[in-house]
Amino acid sequence: MKANLIFGLFLALTAAVQAQTLPVVTVQLHPVDLSFPADSLVEAVQQATVGAQVAGRVLEVRADAGQRVKKGQLLMRIDAREAEESMRAAEALQANAKVNYERTKSLVAQKFMSPAALDKARAELDSANANRAAAGASQSHASIVSPINGVVARRHAEMGDMATPGKALFTIYEPEDLRVTASVPQARLKDMRTVRAARVEFPELGKWVDAVAVNLLPTADLTTHVAQVRVSLPAMPEATPGMSARVHFVIGRADKLTVPMAAVVRRGEVAAVYVQMPDQRLSLRQLRLGEVVGAGEVEVLAGLASGDKVVTEPVKAAIQLKSGK
Repeated sequence: MKANLIFGLFLALTAAVQAQTLPVVTVQLHPVDLSFPADSLVEAVQQATVGAQVAGRVLEVRADAGQRVKKGQLLMRIDAREAEESMRAAEALQANAKVNYERTKSLVAQKFMSPAALDKARAELDSANANRAAAGASQSHASIVSPINGVVARRHAEMGDMATPGKALFTIYEPEDLRVTASVPQARLKDMRTVRAARVEFPELGKWVDAVAVNLLPTADLTTHVAQVRVSLPAMPEATPGMSARVHFVIGRADKLTVPMAAVVRRGEVAAVYVQMPDQRLSLRQLRLGEVVGAGEVEVLAGLASGDKVVTEPVKAAIQLKSGK
């Protein structure tokens, strides 16, 4: 409350001090994109979770989170002794079934056994061959390899851990192919069907990028009545899956008076900018603001006129006013 009072008094005063050189922007009506925002999350278009397919203890780990890996690269080895024993047992059964089949085949040819016995021996051999192939596959699953080229997002197991079939071991994603997914309410779906452009804001990075493509999914959630919109991103090495972003879907253009958001000083719900007067004095002027438009700009509904010069670095302006220079 005290801070708001001080700020209100400060707004009422115009400092009659000579301004040093400060970066300014001249506000004027200009065409800007009309858009509506939607919160979103970054996700990888191509992502794989590598899981264990055999039971065993983790013997060796060769990759960690943040490491770039290639398709087919060995990531981890699991103790395969149980799989090896199953393999030897399958090989023994296969050899026995093959011998039995050849013996039965000879006896049937000599009319000592019926053709039905040969059919049974052939079925037993086919079953033994299948078991041998399955045991061989299980043994190969002890070596965990990367299914794609990408970056390890997370390693879910440590050396010595017990791996079980279905347990996640690694999450890998392709960093050059990212997108953001936003939820759009039903009331906006009519506008979304004609949207072809969007800009994506990354508040944590202080960066805006143009979307490569906008794809509205054809169905809406039955409970929340929102639809998912996938927005493809250009190459962004600094972006990672799970990062928050804000998508601004472009629905038209109009002439508006705007100021950079970085130039706005806020105290609670009060917004103002430092204006450089014609005689170089600085004035802190209260504004009534509208929606965010363009890239990092906000619409001015009241408080400025076309041709006013706004200081884009308010901290430096405040220091200059306080020092009286």
